[in-house]
Amino acid sequence: MASRGWRRPLGSLPALALALFLLAVAAAAAGSPDRAAPSRPPLVLPLTLSYPNASRVASSRSRRGLAEGGRPSARMRLHDDLLTNGYYTTRLHIGTPPQEFALIVDSGSTVTYVPCASCEQCGNHQDPRFQPDLSSTYSPVKCNVDCTCDSDKNQCTYERQYAEMSSSSGVLGEDIVSFGTESELKPQRAVFGCENSETGDLFSQHADGIMGLGRGQLSIMDQLVDKGVIGDSFSMCYGGMDIGGGAMVLGAMPAPPGMIYTHSNAVRSPYYNIELKEMHVAGKALRVDPRIFDGKHGTVLDSGTTYAYLPEQAFVAFKDAVSSQVHPLKKIRGPDPNYKDICFAGAGRNVSQLSEVFPKVDMVFGNGQKLSLSPENYLFRHSKVEGAYCLGVFQNGKDPTTLLGGIVVRNTLVTYDRHNEKIGFWKTNCSELWERLQSGGAPSPAPSNDPGPQADLSPAPAPSGLPEFDVGLITVYMSINVTYPNLKPHLHELAELLAKELEIDSSQVRVMNVTGQGNSTLIRWDIFPAGSSDSMSNATAMGIIYRLQHHVQLPEHLGSYQLLEWNVQQPISRRSWLQEHVVSILVGVLLVVFLSLSAFLGLYLWRKKFRGQAAYRPVGSVGPEQELQPL
Repeated sequence: MASRGWRRPLGSLPALALALFLLAVAAAAAGSPDRAAPSRPPLVLPLTLSYPNASRVASSRSRRGLAEGGRPSARMRLHDDLLTNGYYTTRLHIGTPPQEFALIVDSGSTVTYVPCASCEQCGNHQDPRFQPDLSSTYSPVKCNVDCTCDSDKNQCTYERQYAEMSSSSGVLGEDIVSFGTESELKPQRAVFGCENSETGDLFSQHADGIMGLGRGQLSIMDQLVDKGVIGDSFSMCYGGMDIGGGAMVLGAMPAPPGMIYTHSNAVRSPYYNIELKEMHVAGKALRVDPRIFDGKHGTVLDSGTTYAYLPEQAFVAFKDAVSSQVHPLKKIRGPDPNYKDICFAGAGRNVSQLSEVFPKVDMVFGNGQKLSLSPENYLFRHSKVEGAYCLGVFQNGKDPTTLLGGIVVRNTLVTYDRHNEKIGFWKTNCSELWERLQSGGAPSPAPSNDPGPQADLSPAPAPSGLPEFDVGLITVYMSINVTYPNLKPHLHELAELLAKELEIDSSQVRVMNVTGQGNSTLIRWDIFPAGSSDSMSNATAMGIIYRLQHHVQLPEHLGSYQLLEWNVQQPISRRSWLQEHVVSILVGVLLVVFLSLSAFLGLYLWRKKFRGQAAYRPVGSVGPEQELQPL
């Protein structure tokens, strides 16, 4: 939630010994904060001062039972983009009638909160504030011994503080929470926070609030599991680079074959840790002590953090190992002068070909299983230099904790199996997962570099609710297996067919360049906004690209095509009539001035010449100067 989105994590590690004491002796109190006051500003790990103890974890498992199957689940879309916004959001509906909110999905937080109508210090967010008076099912959480009470001793309160000097505070209420019309889980009563004050980046962010998925009494997961309405598990899948979106499932879902698991110790901390033992770059293990990934809080997986943060020794080794593998690339400055990013230029725009330039990274778990990371799992695109990428892995200051944010698990289905104390990973196309979940199908396999006929790896349409930005032009490079002489007479027909398949007007599709390449033809298409508009929404653009990848079918005489590359450009700012014709106007004005001066000068010279000539007089007439003067 820093100026670059959520580059620096939301919260900080607790600096107080009280946190460790509570870990051993007390259950989480409803009113204690999720994240402690910061021990240093750069740290990004959101941790709470209220820890559930071991006995509570054990009793919860026995109460929930061993059988997880047969229960409904809440299947929810994920919106936004990790690098554009720094987070992913989902839609949650609260109250009767329901009021909709865009909430950041955060596995490192144990409370769900939204801005309250009575808030005097809340920013302007995506949706209107929650109005308790308009909900017939709302009730305040009455003051009790297990919570911090307001000044009137009437209602429970909460307060959250974050490392980047932002905070959230308010009262606790209970109401009907629903998970969308596409979820099979029926609406449930749940406790949530109603904000009365927010500061810092919480005040300025676009999202309405946070959906806490961590371990704790106020967590939406713990509340639903304690009611027995879902299994003690949830899964998230973040879309890949430039795509965004994804899916989330609250409750158990069938594990796909080949899912990689690692142990998660619920007793060690309330956050979702994993047993990371080694990291390999290009097949070679980093030369670090394996215990480095087990320092302090170990290796924590946090969906509310954007990037990855390693202890100093591991970060230096990782940075050097990656840099040594990319000699052909030029090292350049990052897009933000406030950060010393490590960036490389010359890799090209095609994300699917990054693995040809950047090395593969492997994470080896304590059980020996290995999760392979593609370049999109540790790189982010340079926002100012085309074809350049920067490391999305940073040093975690002097803190020995390893923190893995959302970038590490892009295009990876992550299952937080809390009941069995393990976390699973499975590479897949997360942008397609929602459609597969809705159709009842299994998740698609991980994307591969082989574009064979059986590999359906293209992204799904961008879901509604993506961050607001406009696209001015879509450029597409397509290879068609027909020779240029045979294809040339049919280019107009091909453009018309393409427009029809993409469900756009034919005037929007233009052939910009055609090049023969042996038995095939390379075509560059430009797709423009409709009508006189100079832009289209990002959702429209992603829909066009999705149809281009999935739905376009060519007749036999036009052969088959392969989509080589696509990219989008921002719209050129619209200029007024005066701005567009300012040069012509200036030329016209200068011409008028020149002609006027020329005419004036000509008239002046003509009049002067006319006056200089003597008046006509008859011959012999006497002029004044010829008269005799008297003596």
